[in-house]
Amino acid sequence: MPEIKWNTARGGALGPAPFLIAGIVNVTPDSFYDGGRHGSADAGIAHAEKLVRQGAHILDIGGESTRPYADKVSLDQELERVIPVVRALVGRELDGPDGTKVRPAISVDTYKAQTAARVLDAGADIINDVSAFRFEPELLDVVGQYKPGYVLMHSLGRPEDMQDAPYYDDVVDEMLAFFEERLNLLDKAGLPRQNIVLDPGIGFGKLLEHNLAILKNIKRFSEFGLPIYMGLSNKSLWEQLLGVAIGRRQNATQVATALLAAKGVPIHRVHEVELTRQSLTIVQEIA
Repeated sequence: MPEIKWNTARGGALGPAPFLIAGIVNVTPDSFYDGGRHGSADAGIAHAEKLVRQGAHILDIGGESTRPYADKVSLDQELERVIPVVRALVGRELDGPDGTKVRPAISVDTYKAQTAARVLDAGADIINDVSAFRFEPELLDVVGQYKPGYVLMHSLGRPEDMQDAPYYDDVVDEMLAFFEERLNLLDKAGLPRQNIVLDPGIGFGKLLEHNLAILKNIKRFSEFGLPIYMGLSNKSLWEQLLGVAIGRRQNATQVATALLAAKGVPIHRVHEVELTRQSLTIVQEIA
């Protein structure tokens, strides 16, 4: 596995490393997977600390669910959820695996320009944007000004309607054209390419056939020379493909994660960090 390096806010960087794991910290009452178990700030902070002990390099904090048909959350409500968690974690050295000390990168999952600016002012390193700055075009100016690490994700529509009969003539070709257009806008805004990773947005405005086509052809997304950031942890495509309900998708997630890592995908956003670290370590040693 080749080494990856990802530049983040304030001149920071992740890596060089063979892989990076982003642990999911949902401080929402309606996450599709954990159902609000970490909905309070204290619970979210404790969960984040646990993920770092298991091997997370990045903590991806979200205050608004982006699952299909999720309700929108106001700016004030999102800030109330994420700001205390960000402030509690920024700059802290936490216990990592094997007794090491780790200072994880802090990522915030948001499409709101004001939320992004506030969390970056509070010390966050990365903005994970499901909208590719289409929902709030002002976000483009924010990332151009602050120059954080930036996850550029493809989606078709918004969470409240993205699964209403999504259609593509050729899903991979259309996504490549989308990324090219969005990257050109980020270039003009002043965000260096070294700060950007590409997320194909598994499950965001895509049917099972689209998701499988993306995963089969994942190497095509490397044509931009940017790292691929993959988020397929416990998603509904595994129920559609295998008939496994929430709570029984860990094996499918790990098999797919290992296969994608062997194909060159270096960044994985997951719920089960410890299992993912094991899977990626195996790939590192034998692929």
